[in-house]
Amino acid sequence: MDYRPLGRSGLKISALTLGTMTFGGKGVFAKTGNTDTKEAARQIDQCLEAGVNFIDTADIYSDGLSEEIIGDVLLGRRERLLLATKARFPTGDKGPNERGLSRHHLIHACEASLRRLKTDHIDVYWLHEWDGLTPLEEIFSALDDLVRAGKINYVGVSNFSGWHVMKSLWVTQAFPRARPIAQQIHYTLQAREAEHELVPIALDQGVDLVVWSPLAGGLLSGKYRRGQPEPEGTRKAAEWDEPPVHDVEKLYDIVEVLVEIAEARSVSAAQVALAWLLGRPGVASVIIGARTETQLADNLKAADLVLTADERAKLDAVSLQPLLYPYWHQASTAADRLSAADLSLIAPHLKS
Repeated sequence: MDYRPLGRSGLKISALTLGTMTFGGKGVFAKTGNTDTKEAARQIDQCLEAGVNFIDTADIYSDGLSEEIIGDVLLGRRERLLLATKARFPTGDKGPNERGLSRHHLIHACEASLRRLKTDHIDVYWLHEWDGLTPLEEIFSALDDLVRAGKINYVGVSNFSGWHVMKSLWVTQAFPRARPIAQQIHYTLQAREAEHELVPIALDQGVDLVVWSPLAGGLLSGKYRRGQPEPEGTRKAAEWDEPPVHDVEKLYDIVEVLVEIAEARSVSAAQVALAWLLGRPGVASVIIGARTETQLADNLKAADLVLTADERAKLDAVSLQPLLYPYWHQASTAADRLSAADLSLIAPHLKS
């Protein structure tokens, strides 16, 4: 297992992170899986054996049940793993102040997560989603207090736009507070929108990427093929609607290349998709989750798969998205004065 620095911190996390959205199977999250405590323990054992040192959860996953299961499984071995959770959405009491990123909700949510996780600290505390109603000064003041109290060690942001991230970084510099060290984002061969803003920010500002749903909810697993019946027992079959698919034919084109490379290497298409992400600029870790131990074992093998330059070029070409404004204009008029972060997006579009 490869261990990578997480942003501008001294923390090193495994290239693969265990995601736990399937733990609990309560409410809407039953669509993603129904992993009970016994199965969760086996999955965590698998990950520890493979060298994974980072577990990711959220208070909203199965209304806190995912955190409770992790707390039970990690009793007596909490220090063997880094633990991350998130706050923003309501759990339990659905009152008007039990949501968002207000000081009130963040402090309450953190204390509740600590109790469910049966731990005295959270290693990385993610802001699960943007809150446009709470001033950022209030948000990061509350987070800074939690850091100073020893209840969280590091702060991260998730599902923020580019300007949300940059404004957050400015606030923590202008009013010295705990600075976000990473972004948890959606980024796959099927959805490369993050390359327009979030990837360049990661490279320029040292706010590394931890990727959620790297197989696009299973769409890049190789199970979905053009002209073939859709498989049963999947998230899509359960009407889980993330991520949206705007171009079905392009998705199938991507899958065909994944399968071609996978068959030539005698690995799974899922491993190829994960390996592509692990080699992308700014990516510190990729979150893998699974309904079964067999799926998890297969995903874990991606840590050892190194794609060739030719294989990467094929995947890049089939999944490349058109440049948005102002990037197409910069590519045509300003290519001589672009930074490495700028070029991470624009270089594939430049004429040789």
